[in-house]
Amino acid sequence: MSGRGGGRGGAGRGRRQESGRGQPSPSFPRGGGGARVRGRDSSRGRGPAGPPPQVAPTQPPAPSAPAISTSTYHPSSSSGAESLSREVTQKLALEPQVGTTAPPLQPSSSKATRPPPRPGLGTIGRKCRVRANHFLVEVANKDLHHYDVSITPETISKKKNRRIMEQLIKSYKESHLGRRFPAYDGQKSLYTAGALPFDSKEFVVKLIDEDRNRGSSTSARKERQYKVAIKLASKPDLHYLREFLCRRHFEYPQETIQVLDVVLRAKPSENYTVVGNSFFSTKLGHTGELGNGIEYWKGFYQSLRPTQMGLSLNIDVSARSFYEPILVTEFVAKHFKRASLSRPLSDQDRLKVKKALKGVRVELSHMEYAKTCKIGGISREPISQLTFTLDDKRTNVSVVQYFRDKYNIELKYTFLPALQCGSEAKPVYLPMELSRIVAGQRYTKKLNDQQVRALLRATCQRPHDREENIIRMIRANNFQGDALVDKEFGIQVRKELALVDARVLPPPMLKYHDSGREKSVNPGFGAWNMINKKMVNGGRVDFWTCVNFSSEYANMSEDFSMELVKMCNSKGMVFRQTASIRIRSARPDRIDQALLDIYKESTGMKRPLQLLIVILPDQTGSYGKIKRICETELGIVSQCCQPKQAARFSNQYFENVALKINVKVGGRNTVLNDAIMRRIPLVSDLPTIIFGADVTHPPPGEDYSSSIAAVVASMDWPEVTKYRGIVSAQPHREEIIQDLYKTVQDPQKGVVPGGMIRELLVAFFKSTGQKPQRIIFFRDGVSEGQFSQVLLYEMDAIRKACASLQEGYMPPVTFVVVQKRHHTRLFPTERDQMDRSGNIQAGTVVDTSICHPTEFDFYLNSHAGIQGTSKPTHYHVLFDENNFTADNLQVLTNNLCYTYVITLNMLWNVPPAYYAHLAAFRARCYVEDETSDSGSTSGGRKAKDRNFEVRPLPRIKDNVKEVMFYC
Repeated sequence: MSGRGGGRGGAGRGRRQESGRGQPSPSFPRGGGGARVRGRDSSRGRGPAGPPPQVAPTQPPAPSAPAISTSTYHPSSSSGAESLSREVTQKLALEPQVGTTAPPLQPSSSKATRPPPRPGLGTIGRKCRVRANHFLVEVANKDLHHYDVSITPETISKKKNRRIMEQLIKSYKESHLGRRFPAYDGQKSLYTAGALPFDSKEFVVKLIDEDRNRGSSTSARKERQYKVAIKLASKPDLHYLREFLCRRHFEYPQETIQVLDVVLRAKPSENYTVVGNSFFSTKLGHTGELGNGIEYWKGFYQSLRPTQMGLSLNIDVSARSFYEPILVTEFVAKHFKRASLSRPLSDQDRLKVKKALKGVRVELSHMEYAKTCKIGGISREPISQLTFTLDDKRTNVSVVQYFRDKYNIELKYTFLPALQCGSEAKPVYLPMELSRIVAGQRYTKKLNDQQVRALLRATCQRPHDREENIIRMIRANNFQGDALVDKEFGIQVRKELALVDARVLPPPMLKYHDSGREKSVNPGFGAWNMINKKMVNGGRVDFWTCVNFSSEYANMSEDFSMELVKMCNSKGMVFRQTASIRIRSARPDRIDQALLDIYKESTGMKRPLQLLIVILPDQTGSYGKIKRICETELGIVSQCCQPKQAARFSNQYFENVALKINVKVGGRNTVLNDAIMRRIPLVSDLPTIIFGADVTHPPPGEDYSSSIAAVVASMDWPEVTKYRGIVSAQPHREEIIQDLYKTVQDPQKGVVPGGMIRELLVAFFKSTGQKPQRIIFFRDGVSEGQFSQVLLYEMDAIRKACASLQEGYMPPVTFVVVQKRHHTRLFPTERDQMDRSGNIQAGTVVDTSICHPTEFDFYLNSHAGIQGTSKPTHYHVLFDENNFTADNLQVLTNNLCYTYVITLNMLWNVPPAYYAHLAAFRARCYVEDETSDSGSTSGGRKAKDRNFEVRPLPRIKDNVKEVMFYC
């Protein structure tokens, strides 16, 4: 989760206006009325908004009503944020629908995007206390000043900028800076705890070139001169931060928190390698190899954020992949898993090396002084065939001869290509065997499966061990011993983890079929089994077959199929014992033809397959191809099985596969008993559709592939267990879902409305015979800096989709962001509060202390721990017209996690959001062949620099979309 200083003040944190001052804040209109506008100050009858901030984390918060009075605009607010809000508002003004006389929809605005206040604290569940990796921060009353910094000549390196500023402070602190000790962010901002003796001043700083400093003689040193201009920009006021924490001011004090965050990050930024909000160093823990010339470093994540208990410093242990600081020849040998380099690289291997090393800095140690340079490419020819012209512009010499004559070095690996620096027109060739990769360079490309497993093994920590390591990190930082933090800015950071009030929500009753010996179950510890139970709605399979692409297990097809069918029938399905067409084996290099033959044979006999069981090839890499062919070309629902797991003939494996098959043929495994009894608040009373949405982006290193959006929606109210999925490609790294609502121009019909939301609303009506009267939208994958923008665009799309279906149709919407990429961890305080893995128990919910001071959010650990430390999911309500109470939404979310169809364990994420995640990744399988890394990587432009046209995804066949094919 990104820090709140990262942009929430941008497109949606406009000034809050009091009633009667100026125009009322417009918001999205509610269902049933186009003219009704609900101001954010209107009473909703929802009880107190939450507890006041506490001074110490050990003090449990007590509910009290927040102050409702608003604050006026103050000079520290960004005018740029207001102009951006106006621009976004203008772009999002809704246009009248073609062919309807409905009143125009209210335009969105930045003021409409302020999330709703907390509707009180939850009360359901067994009370307990947990520790959180949040540390209370107290700040003295200082006169903060913000100065703009301009360095000439400009440098993009934060590390070099910090060296320049460090030298400036050292040279001028006493004489020109009034003995102030500033905090610098490494870019354009400098902060002080008191005014400097000037408003604007220019300094001259002389700095010795770092590349030519290490191990060089005095004559080789090169000194550079920089001009540094410092100019007063603003005066962040701690008063507004305190007012915000006390709920008397509602505009997020971004600039003030940014100042304090920079101060707390100053020392770690000097001592460690910085990656976003995290710091890494070989001093912070042992390193280890991940394979292919990549290693991991350990470190910590750090972020300052406002919470109910006050300012909180969130610290967590972390690990990242880095290049090993080895010779490039060693890297190449490890990359291709060769014991030694004894033969030239093929063209394909040369391109792989180029892709892996482009942009990496190497250090040259054969010269009189140490020098580093960045790899721009790899030569096509081996170094033995490379020549260049000397500085006299007359003499042509080979690279091998040059190193022999100039440095008395006889190159050993002359059959390898050279590293290429400089420009294409004037390249500089460097031998791989003399170039050492500079330490501390993060590996930003996608890790392979082996590397991911190695990283998980190395970093998996039991809760007690992780908690101890977090405490060790906070002590290593020693904020109290930092002159800048403690003495200059008066910031105190507690050394104890926050003690937080929590509750353990009760598990729901799950309904199974009445023909089983156990008709229902009340799961304990977040897991249960199918012993003596039958699926509540068993699917029917009349036409099926099996194809086996495994060579090692070629003879198990018949026996495996029969055992799987037997398991499906025993659990309540109606599964025909004999295959409709013959079971077969096929070669893994003839997947296309084998699948086409099966399709032709089944359709020719007028027995179109309802299910194809696929035993995958022994070698990985074919899954995506099989799914693409089956789901987008042939219209076949398939169940793929790994050959090694299938060959074990394990009852547990057959049971898990049967659960998947049942939902893929239209069945239900289980439902919430409360859903059957129609007693789920704000779901059972009116036809309710629950959406899940996510966007997946290309892996690191791919600068041209499309992002893929997926939206799923429940189709079976009141049971809410079946979810139909739709996918769509959109521009590279675009987080806002583009196709939620769209219109196309038809030559005959004119403007035709469409889009993902509209299609799913229509499908819900066809499935249930009713229009949704309530929408609950779970949105995955959104960072806090994107909240306002995502809400503005996507809520407008939902409104447009509804209005396009019927005049005045506007069902109330609750929009909830689901976040897993955060660093909050919860630890049990008592042994009887632990599960078997040492983690907090399934169903633990926190909406106190470490949550937002005013907004409606909570952490829910819905799953039982297996290994490592459980990560709770963070839910943040951005929009709520359904007036959910804290208990209603927390219990609904927790109970939905028990309806996950694939396994008999609670899901760590609310199922609709996770189903969208699965659907998006399934769609990436359809295009993975088009984005393989076997091609040339010579292009250096980023996607945003290209006139890149998004290629539509292959269309999923209608019969496949009817079921949960993505599971």
